[in-house]
Formats: sequence, structure tokens, C-alpha cells
Amino acid sequence: MDKLNAMQAFARVVEAGTFTRAAESLDLPKTAVTRLIQSLEEHLKVKLLNRTTRRVSVTPDGAAYYERVTRLLSDIEELEGSVSHARAAPKGRIRVDVASSVARLLLIPALPEFYARHPDIQIDLGVSDRPVDLIGDNVDCVVRGGEITDQSLVARRIGDWGYGCCASPAYIQRHGMPQHPLDLESDQHHVVSYFSTRTGKRFPFDYSKNGQRYEIYGHYKVSVNDGNAYMTAGLTGLGVIQAPYFMIKPHIDAGELVPFLCDWESDPLPLYVVYPPNRHLSTKLRVFVDWIAELFDRHSQWQKQLVASCEAKRSESDQAYIPLEANAAKQAVLSAA
Repeated sequence: MDKLNAMQAFARVVEAGTFTRAAESLDLPKTAVTRLIQSLEEHLKVKLLNRTTRRVSVTPDGAAYYERVTRLLSDIEELEGSVSHARAAPKGRIRVDVASSVARLLLIPALPEFYARHPDIQIDLGVSDRPVDLIGDNVDCVVRGGEITDQSLVARRIGDWGYGCCASPAYIQRHGMPQHPLDLESDQHHVVSYFSTRTGKRFPFDYSKNGQRYEIYGHYKVSVNDGNAYMTAGLTGLGVIQAPYFMIKPHIDAGELVPFLCDWESDPLPLYVVYPPNRHLSTKLRVFVDWIAELFDRHSQWQKQLVASCEAKRSESDQAYIPLEANAAKQAVLSAA
């Protein structure tokens, strides 16, 4: 029996909850995992797991053994990662889960830079907006926005998502440039609404400045529950959107969206890298997390530049995007003259 492989298999079965999920995460046949556990129990002469057709549970002896095994496996990984060659050239596979918009707009485009530094690290990238079972899915870390409610998890704050308000040039031509948050509650404007998949509740736009604070729901023609659909609706001219700066910046640079109300702040969303409580932060994972933090720090600098640029161009934009009704009125005056 390979004792180390057997201990790793046992730990994964406990964490995953089933032999099938453990085998998939270890890239082993289910029968191989079963044999390893059986061999380990025979070697120890104790029963570690209770097996039924539906689930696997840990015996009292198994729970005590698991606690010691996870510490031992972490120590082994730390030992391997502490050697000079591993520090100079970390390698191996890590499993990371990120939101789809973060993957598409920030992480994946920047990965060539990461691989230029660390060519021997493999990344299994899970891309979804759903909650992830870090232990059961054998995920090394997740990158998520919002406060961490599960206090058993280990979290490192790496930045904040700032939000900006914008609309398509076509929308502004039709409806005019909002000058105050309350303008978005008038009949002249529409917003693209975003609602919670879990509760169906709409999320308001929020604005703060000089002690004033507004939460705006506004009128909407379409409400969505997906970030990509939200951006598409804004680009199509279906209404005003309030979205993270990293999502709107490429479209502002391309002239597809026009920012406004830049002198008003929106509540930032804290950004975290989250780890399972029993997952050792290996060298390969540590360099990835440090790079993620660096990437989002650069994003925060882009955000500051974009806000400054928006402020500088605000008066110019106000003149450039005059509502069609105003244009028609001007034309009528000229014709009468």
C-alpha cells in the first residue's frame, strides 16, 4: 500500500462526501480510491468511514485520523514548497473559481503575463457566478465580491470594485445626459434593472456625495439577472447602467458607452480571495494570489484615471450629447429666423 496516496484519498473522500467526487478530483478510478481506503483501514485496523448507498460519513476514529492527516499532508506540501528550486520555479496544478465577468474581462486576458513569470503552473479555472463548495469541489481558492458571511473560511481582501454610471450614445441622444441621480427617477429616463436570482429582488443604483445619499430604482424596460446580459442591454441603448469600472472601461474607451455622474460615488464592493479553512497556501497558490492582488491593484489605478477623465470631459460631453428634442427645437428656431 502507498500510505501517502491512501491518506490523500481518505482526506478527499471526507472533504468531497462521496467516493465518486473524490475520485474525480484525484483523477483516479473510483475503484482505485475504494481499494486505497480499504487498504488503509486494514493497515490501521479501524473503520474510518461509514458507507451507505447514498452517502459517506466519518466514524469517530476517522474524524480524529482526518484531523491529523490533513495537518501531515499540509506539512509535506509545505516541505516540498520550501526547497529553493520550488521557490524559484513553483509548479503544479491549482483549481481556481472566479465570476464569469472577472474571467472574461480581467483574468484570462492577463494570463499570458502570469505564465511569462510562472510557466510550470497549471490552472483549472472554474468560471461561474454560482456559490462554490470549496471543500467538496476541491477548489484551492475563489475570487468573489461582497462581504464573506461564512466565518469558517479564510479570506484575503485584495481590493474593491468601484461602480460607474453610463449609457450608450444612442440612449443619450434620445433621452439626454442625466445631471443628478434623481434625474433617473423621472419619466425621461430608463434604467437597466438587475435582480437577484435567489430572491427576485431588484438592486437599486446608489449615489453618495457631501453627506447626500440616494438609492434609485428608476423605470425600466428590461430587468436581468446576469452580468453579461446587463452589459449587452446597456450597450444596446435599453437604459442607464451602473456597473463595475472594469466592465465598462473597454466600452468607454471604444466610445460605446458614455460615463456621467462621475462626481457621485457608489458603494464599492469589497473583493476577496477565499480559501478553505483546511487548505494549505502552497507556493504555487501563493504566487497566483499575489499576482491576482497585483492585477486588481492595477485595475484600481485604471478606475481612478477613468473617473478623472470622466470629470475632465463632462462639460464637453454635456455639449456633445444634446437630446433630439432640443436639436429639433433649435432647428425650429433657426427655420423661423
